[in-house]
Amino acid sequence: MTDRITRRDVLKFGTTAAASVALRPLIERSMETRAMEPDHQLASITENMDTPAASDSDICFLSARRMADLIRQKRLSAREVMRAHLRQIDRVNSKVNAIVTLVPADQLMAQALAADESTLRGNLKGPLHGLPVGVKDLHPTRGIRTTFGSPLHKNDIPNFDCLVVEREKNAGAIVIGKTNVPEWGLGSQTFNPVFGPTLNPYDLTKTCGGSTGGGSVALACGMVPLADGSDMGGSLRNPPNFCNVVGLRTSPGRVPNPPSTLGWFTLGVAGPVARSVTDCAFFLSALAGFDRRSPISIDQSGSQFSHSLAGRNFKGVRVAMFRDMDLPWEPEVKNAVQAQHKVFQSLGCIVEEAEPDLSDANECFVAWRHWSIEASFGDILEANSSKLNEYVRWHVEEGRKLTGPYLSRVESKRTALYQRMREFMEKYEFFILPVNQVLPFDVKTHYPVEIAGVKMENY
Repeated sequence: MTDRITRRDVLKFGTTAAASVALRPLIERSMETRAMEPDHQLASITENMDTPAASDSDICFLSARRMADLIRQKRLSAREVMRAHLRQIDRVNSKVNAIVTLVPADQLMAQALAADESTLRGNLKGPLHGLPVGVKDLHPTRGIRTTFGSPLHKNDIPNFDCLVVEREKNAGAIVIGKTNVPEWGLGSQTFNPVFGPTLNPYDLTKTCGGSTGGGSVALACGMVPLADGSDMGGSLRNPPNFCNVVGLRTSPGRVPNPPSTLGWFTLGVAGPVARSVTDCAFFLSALAGFDRRSPISIDQSGSQFSHSLAGRNFKGVRVAMFRDMDLPWEPEVKNAVQAQHKVFQSLGCIVEEAEPDLSDANECFVAWRHWSIEASFGDILEANSSKLNEYVRWHVEEGRKLTGPYLSRVESKRTALYQRMREFMEKYEFFILPVNQVLPFDVKTHYPVEIAGVKMENY
């Protein structure tokens, strides 16, 4: 194994389905394009204009930041960008089922035209001006169907935008459609009774993860340059990891959460997904920032995330590399991450095997997850029990068993956990560990019931 994790390493679990083989060139184009220098990217677009498929691929796999720069510089129009992505969706989406509600093409092209007219007037709305964005089907969108993957909402069309979508639009993005989720966003496997499963583009027999599965797959396949997501227990990390893109679980309050009714709750957050770390930070610069509707909103501008780390000297920076966290791991996962030890050393970092004491973390997480889902779905369960899936019903039932004294003890343990983690991170600037304990599993399996011989209690 080489010192760096490569796309080949990610693919080593195999791409066996014939349809997946057909998709692979579309995905691999992403790596080729990202490796180009900016001028080569533009030259490639120009040289291939006579071949629509090649031109579309070159546009669709540009970095989001570069795409935005070219639009701002009037070297690429928002209409060209939108047209290329619509054709890519037409070619690819039926194979993976990532985008489940697509805004009509004539409406999208009209919005792209309006963006181009604004560009010509020198009136760019913001950093995402003219870029298509995929919105997770848990985020309400004005005038666009939002189902939560549930039969209860399969035809719902909200009359408002949630804050994440507000900020995307205010930054100039064009919502291209909604991306698939597990029912109510629960689980690390993207499937639901409304739209069915979303498939991993590297192997159509495998899961793409959850719950931001549709957005991660759409990015991997070049159907959108940016996609938003949300995370309670891994949903901005698990699917991007399985699909070889980048997701960031933001700190609570970094991206405020209106219209959530649990304004003080810190487990659920929104955040960005992109094809690179640079694009993830670029997207976060538009999403982050204070909003008085959220009581935990952080009063800092998102513009701080638009700055590059290029040129930073990492000599002497202390990095902790995980050992095993007292958890079972599939060996390929553990070995791939631990092999990166030399990469950080080559940057000048001081790398040590070390990990914090996270005992009680699972108990705290499970308790507050049960509590939050009971708070969100308890009333719905009373009226529509048969229309809620087994996971929702289980969470609500468990949430109703929680007592005040027990939650008090859990919160004390959670506070102690915070203090241990704070002390650990005062010694190390970075802590390196895998996103998932397993490789992508069978798409027909709801969740791994066993990892390295250890049985799992639940998802």
